[in-house]
This record gives sequence, structure tokens and C-alpha cells, in this order.
Amino acid sequence: MARLEVNRSGEMEVFARVVELGGFSPAARALKMTPSAVSKLVGRMEARLGARLVNRSTRKLTLTAEGELFHERTLRVLADLDEAEGAVAASQTPRGRVRINSSVPFGLHHLLPLVPKFSALYPKVILDLVLCDTVVDLLEARADVAIRVGPMRASQLMARKLGDSPMAVVASPAYLARHGAPRTPRDLAAHNCIGFNFARHCDKWPFVDGGERLFLPIHGAATSGDGETSRQLALVGQGLARLAHFHIGGDIAAGRLVPVLEAYNPGDREELHAVYVGHGGQLPSRVRALIDFLVAEVDLHAASGAAV
Repeated sequence: MARLEVNRSGEMEVFARVVELGGFSPAARALKMTPSAVSKLVGRMEARLGARLVNRSTRKLTLTAEGELFHERTLRVLADLDEAEGAVAASQTPRGRVRINSSVPFGLHHLLPLVPKFSALYPKVILDLVLCDTVVDLLEARADVAIRVGPMRASQLMARKLGDSPMAVVASPAYLARHGAPRTPRDLAAHNCIGFNFARHCDKWPFVDGGERLFLPIHGAATSGDGETSRQLALVGQGLARLAHFHIGGDIAAGRLVPVLEAYNPGDREELHAVYVGHGGQLPSRVRALIDFLVAEVDLHAASGAAV
């Protein structure tokens, strides 16, 4: 029964940290213990085991043959404990904070309307929402999930596709009444076009004319840093904007925005992905719950773009 009074897993963790960091003092600092406490703990382990585990000297610490064998088994036991605890934690009700970084258009028109439903399903999960169109580093931003718009580039991030949506050049009826609708892509040179001002954006719009693919430069009196600002500028009659249907579908259906140059539309589509760090089996249950929910619930073909 004496063994029940010994926290053997705790002792193993201390011993493993001593070996990992190469001494009692660095292990003590990492574990917020005193060097003497760490030394005495290892000494008690040696006394109980009846074998010396480490050779102590003023310069460095080395393992004995018995110490090497015990260290190898210690790492195996600790890994098994982590796996067991992880399996139990994964089976529990998702709880805790999930930080989401989303593009502004997707956040406003698709993510925010789904928050009440998610919260009803997972009342113990707190959603921490940040909306911006800047591509963030998930680790630096401390984000669990980011919604990325556009094709996925090669990276170490994992991704689940939420869908894709066709693009369209649109303008308000008031703008078209004042300036007329462009009949061909080259007519854009005489129109006010709303571009983007972030570095990764190309200031050319693609078209197809008689089988030839064109990339025409655009010009205008205003640019924006996100799709929602471009949408609002188009709605107030500032000019033409090129946006995805998942963002402006509701405006087109309601007549607030009118597609132009559809005969020259190249048919490209805007992709959306939920990206995250880590393989599926290593995800906290709260993060997995959110990603699975988004994949199931996001409908990019649903009416969007309601006035906000």
C-alpha cells in the first residue's frame, strides 16, 4: 500500500525534465522548484528503486545504464498517460474559448448569423470573433481557426473547404443611370472602378472575349481594404465593384446591385476554407466542433448581402 502514497507519475515528469534539460538547476527553474527539492526527489527515486540513476558532477549530469533504461520507460509511460488523458478529454462536451479570425464579408453575412445556432448546440464554448481581411499568422494572432478567401497556398496548415462562389462585376442602379453600363470590358477605362488597396491584390480584373482571356487594369476614385467596404461603396453609387456572389447575392436579388459584363465573365469562383493548426486527431474538441459545424452549416448559395 505504500506505493499509493507516492506520486510516481509526478516523479517521472521531474526526472524526464532533469534529463531533457541536463541538470537539476535548469529543471528546477522550468518546474518552479528549488534545485535541492529536485535533487532530493531524484534521490528518493533512487533509494526506492535501489539503483543509481544519474552520475552527479559539478559540470554535468550523466545517466547510468539503469538511468538510461528508466528514462526510456519513463517517456513511454508519460506518453501513454498523455494519450489516455487526451482520449478522455476528446470525449467530453466541448468547452472553452475558440478564437476565430474571419474575412469581413464572410463574417458579417455567413458566420455571425450562425453564432446563435452554434451557441445553442455548444453552450460551454465561447466564440472569440475577429473580422478583418488581412491574412493573419494563426500562431501570432493566437487564432484557433481562420477563414481564408481564395485558393489555398502550400503551407503547414490544415484546411476544410467551406465552398466556393462565382464572381460578378456589379454597380448600383443609380450609378448606371448616371454613367451607363459598360458594354465591353474595355469600356471600364471610362468608368469608376472600386479596387482593393492591400498588397496581395492585383489591380486587374479578368474577362473572356471571344475565347481570349483578358486581364484589364482598373482605375477609380476610391479603393478599400476589405470586400464589405467595396460593397458599401458600390451600394451608394461610387462605382463598379467585382465581388463574390456569397457576398452580394442578396443585393442582386433585391435589385440593389446589378451585374454587368456577364457575357464576358470568365467563370472564376472565390473559394473559402477554414484553416487551422494541427492534424484532426490533435484538435481540441471545441475546435473540432466549430469546424465540423461550419462545414455542415455554411451555405454560400443562400441569400446574403442584407443591409447592415
